[in-house]
Amino acid sequence: MKEASGEANMTVVTIILIGIIVAVATPLINSMMNNTKTKAECMNNGGYIENGKCVGATSN
Repeated sequence: MKEASGEANMTVVTIILIGIIVAVATPLINSMMNNTKTKAECMNNGGYIENGKCVGATSN
């Protein structure tokens, strides 16, 4: 009985840890994807990123 209880506790701990990792990783990945999109749009319009801003791009 104690072994089954211990395994159930480990399962709960594992699920909680996976949830925490997902909660931390999701905003980081989303931020990186948005930054990549912004840089790509700037470069596709002939510009470059300087100090976090698009410089020299031509708008369509």
